[in-house]
Amino acid sequence: MAGRLDDKVAVITGGVSGIGLSTLELFVAEGACVVCADIQDEKGAMLERRFPGRVRYAHCDVTDEAQIATALQLAAREFGGLDILFNNAGISDGMRVLAEIEADKWSWIFDVLVRGPALGMKHAVPLMLDRGAGAIVNTASIAGLQAGWGPIAYSSAKASVIHMTKCAAAQLSPRGIRVNAICPGLIATSIFGASLGLPREVADQMAARVAQNAAGVQPVPKAGLPEDIAQAALYLASDASAFVTGTHIIVDGGITIGSRHSWDRAGPSPFAELFGDALAAPASPS
Repeated sequence: MAGRLDDKVAVITGGVSGIGLSTLELFVAEGACVVCADIQDEKGAMLERRFPGRVRYAHCDVTDEAQIATALQLAAREFGGLDILFNNAGISDGMRVLAEIEADKWSWIFDVLVRGPALGMKHAVPLMLDRGAGAIVNTASIAGLQAGWGPIAYSSAKASVIHMTKCAAAQLSPRGIRVNAICPGLIATSIFGASLGLPREVADQMAARVAQNAAGVQPVPKAGLPEDIAQAALYLASDASAFVTGTHIIVDGGITIGSRHSWDRAGPSPFAELFGDALAAPASPS
């Protein structure tokens, strides 16, 4: 049976763990060859051994333009070109109070989350044009859509990614390159612990806690997992989404549908707080 990405070549940044790793595994299963761009070299080498001839690893700090360019050129050199770029490398931070932000950390967050994808697209475009088409997928977040889902710098950067995706799509879609974004919700990865400044080992434990408890805080009663985002990335990277560009897909189990009372009748309602027992009282005859 043919795979949905047969003969395609992809680059995935942040590909050794979490959403990136699940997407890499799915892309390979669907027939793609993948360059995994990350900074965890030992894990990258393990992926090369796990998928011989199908995965190559490139050390890539996405704040370094030369390393981004090298990772993308590796795809062309090893696999003959580039069809898909998944700008997924991510970090978070603990800056939650505007009056206490650190300027250098703010800049670093934007360098990774916004400048990195922008430079990735810059260096991907010529390679995709050589192939006649391409698909770019950027990882955004529900934190870029609504307040309250992440630290302020992270949330602001993810909002930038959503708008940058639209602007890039406007430029590139007439040339055959589609650009879309994914907005994950509560996905069981270590980024939640990282946003609190916890060490990697502790952050990984936080991911397990998210997996255990997330089902109760959203309409879809299951934890969001990296493979849920991978499936969305596969759709946006494949020909199944040939008529889709300049948009974002929210993959969040419905958590941004509305306040809790909209999907949980036992949840607190602002109307109940405002009007109290009047809502339950029968209407007076006119």
